[in-house]
Amino acid sequence: MFSHQSVYSKEWDLGRAGCMSAELGLGFALRARVPQAVARRPRDLPAIHKAKPADMVIEAYGYGQCAFGENYVQELLEKASNPKILSSCPEIKWHFIGHLQKQNVNKLMAVPNLFMLQTVDLAKLADKVNSSWQKKGSTEKLKVMIQINTSGEDSKHGLPPSGTIATVEHYPSLEFVGLMTIGSFGHDLNQGPNPDFQVLVSLREELCKKLSIPADQVELSMAMSMDFQHAIEVGSTNVRIGSTIFGERDYSKKPALDKTTAELAAPVEAAQEH
Repeated sequence: MFSHQSVYSKEWDLGRAGCMSAELGLGFALRARVPQAVARRPRDLPAIHKAKPADMVIEAYGYGQCAFGENYVQELLEKASNPKILSSCPEIKWHFIGHLQKQNVNKLMAVPNLFMLQTVDLAKLADKVNSSWQKKGSTEKLKVMIQINTSGEDSKHGLPPSGTIATVEHYPSLEFVGLMTIGSFGHDLNQGPNPDFQVLVSLREELCKKLSIPADQVELSMAMSMDFQHAIEVGSTNVRIGSTIFGERDYSKKPALDKTTAELAAPVEAAQEH
């Protein structure tokens, strides 16, 4: 069974953002909205860095940002293995937030400073990740989140809410730290809280009760740049923010994917983070 230890959280140093480049400095200024919504709640804020240059990781790291996320395995492996990042960011923590295919598990496990996999969406995938992490011989368990398809949309990956508990158990090399969802887009808050977020909050309550886990030890990752304030207000402890910090992406500079990976990724590319 996964161990249930308190998950990673940190306080964010926003005071020095004015010394950064204009784009990155503006992003960190916008990120100051997080404490307004979060109040006293612990939170994790991986800065999603896909299709941005390595120098921006180093610059953000120098101003207190340690957690970063990527959507594609190959891009994450190349960036995390960059000698400049390895030497300049010794305590960096990489989150993988994209859809993970089983044939890419071993490559992901080779990523230096891999901290968390947020998108375990099948029991068979958890089996493969657990086995691969064991073979790596790490002394630390790999932190994982279970991805839930709260909206029931075919275009999104994730387990149905009813399949969560069985996937949490029986993986000695993995540490279950929370639940992740993308949810449907364009919800009108005038109609009330996002129902997909409410589903994830309720699922955590059910899971914690059945497995006797304190709720404050189970993270909820259910926010992106466009909706992070609302998500935090309803209970999200982990927000995936990229464009708010780094600016809009230039996808023409993104590493080329093989045809199969590109076709599979296309329906959910925009969904992983904005």
